[in-house]
Amino acid sequence: MPIPEAEGAVGPFRASLDRAAGWGVPAHVTVLYPFLPPQQIDEQVLAALRETVAGIPRFDVALTHVGWFGDAVVWLAPQPARPFRELTSAVWQRFPEAPPYAGAHSDVVPHLTIGHDADKPVLTHAAETVAAYLPINAAVDRVLLIAGTPDVSPWRTVCELPLGAHP
Repeated sequence: MPIPEAEGAVGPFRASLDRAAGWGVPAHVTVLYPFLPPQQIDEQVLAALRETVAGIPRFDVALTHVGWFGDAVVWLAPQPARPFRELTSAVWQRFPEAPPYAGAHSDVVPHLTIGHDADKPVLTHAAETVAAYLPINAAVDRVLLIAGTPDVSPWRTVCELPLGAHP
């Protein structure tokens, strides 16, 4: 789910600290990665995704604080997290062959990555600099299906999927 409102704060750091930025992936909160291989994404898959995504109403979010996964990943926490969790769960239920992060984590924490796998002082500097911009408020109204191969740039946006109407 793209969060363009965060680009000004995180973009300069993501450019060097998040390999997905180098692939052309914007600042975002991941719904489900990895998804299906690009060659398996056909009209039937897109129709199922459209229906699933439309079942979650658009919502407002605030990126409120910096979080860490160990010392290796620094990220921003979206509040509320519930709509992101609901969407991840809904897409995973619709496509059980594509568990989030290939099933590596028992709890998928919604987050917007600032950077990862760099020296701790570098990540700490990024965290402290970005924290000065918080909170970052955003309206979340769509999901991008972005396809590509790791370490190959650029990735491409296959389609934009609108969330449902406000309740």
